Amino acid sequence: MIRITSWINNGVNTLMQDKIMPYIFTLSDSPMLLRELLHTNKMYQDGLKLEGNVPGFRMSVGRSYLVFIALWHAIIIIPAIFFHAKLEKLDCHLLMIMAILFTGMFFATYAIFKEYLIDTVALKILKKGWENHFPHFDYDRHAKEVALIYADALEKEVPHKNMQLYILENLIDRKPKVS
Repeated sequence: MIRITSWINNGVNTLMQDKIMPYIFTLSDSPMLLRELLHTNKMYQDGLKLEGNVPGFRMSVGRSYLVFIALWHAIIIIPAIFFHAKLEKLDCHLLMIMAILFTGMFFATYAIFKEYLIDTVALKILKKGWENHFPHFDYDRHAKEVALIYADALEKEVPHKNMQLYILENLIDRKPKVS
C-alpha cells in the first residue's frame, strides 16, 4: 500500500512540476536581485501571503481556472456517478442547497489551490536566486537563519550595498565548527 501511495504522490508531483506549473506560470529568465531575494525569503519564512510580492513570475488566472476545473471534475465525477441514482430521487430544494454548498466549496478550494501554486513557484524562484547569491549555503538549512539575519540587518539599518557581506559574515560566525 505504501508503494502505491508513494507512486501516486511522485506521479502527482511530477505532473505538477513538469506540466501544470509551466502551463499556468511564466517565469522570468533574469536573475533575482539580492534585496528581492532577502525580502521574499523573509516573507516566505514568516508565512506571509506572497501573491504579488514575488518578482520573476506571472500567473495566468484563466489557465489556473482551467486546470482547477479539470482537477475538480476528475475528483467529483466518480462520486457523482456512484450516487447518481440516489441524488435523482432527492427533493429539488435539497439539490439546490447542495449546489450552493458545492459552489462555495469550489471557490474555497480554488483559493487554497492558488495559494499552493504561488507558494510552490515562489519556493522554486527563491531556490534559484539562492544558488546565485549564496551558492555555498544550502537553502533548506540556512533560509530561516538568513531571514533572521536580514531582519537584524534591517533593524541595524545596514546599507543595501553591504547587506550581502553582513549576511555572509553572520552566517559564517553562526555556522557550527566541525572538528
